[in-house]
Amino acid sequence: MNNLSKEFLTAQEEACKSPRRAYAFAKEIEGADMEKCQEIACKHHMWAYYFARDIKGADIEKCQEVACKDPEFAFLFALYIKDANIKICQKAACKAPEMAYCFAKNIKEADIKYCQKAACKNSKYAYYFASFVKEADIKYCQKACKDPFWISCFINLPGADIRKCLIYSLL
Repeated sequence: MNNLSKEFLTAQEEACKSPRRAYAFAKEIEGADMEKCQEIACKHHMWAYYFARDIKGADIEKCQEVACKDPEFAFLFALYIKDANIKICQKAACKAPEMAYCFAKNIKEADIKYCQKAACKNSKYAYYFASFVKEADIKYCQKACKDPFWISCFINLPGADIRKCLIYSLL
């Protein structure tokens, strides 16, 4: 199909009725109108991320703005998109404790304290953070932990308050 043919324009117009199809059209069809496909793909955080990841010449900033509306895709954007703005991704990822933990563990430019504060809003991720993020403040994570099960798990972590662990392990 010639990109000026009526068939091509009709196919592109049809593809641009959904973010998923606009992404697929841009990825698979040579001569696709990248700006139009990106505009449609960027109506959903997941397709904005995929567009930035897979489409050569994508407007990274525009894709990032949309992808970062979801904590998981903000983390993935920072992890896999070369020109991602790490600070913007971190702020968005840290809206969910799980993604704050993942961000600190996997993104070398992460602000560990910022991620730790967000991860420690959930006892499970406070424990994971203390266990698997090398620069974690163990005492901060333990103090933030409210669930007796997760508090008792701290017993094997160097730097943890063993007394607190033992008290909760008896419950």
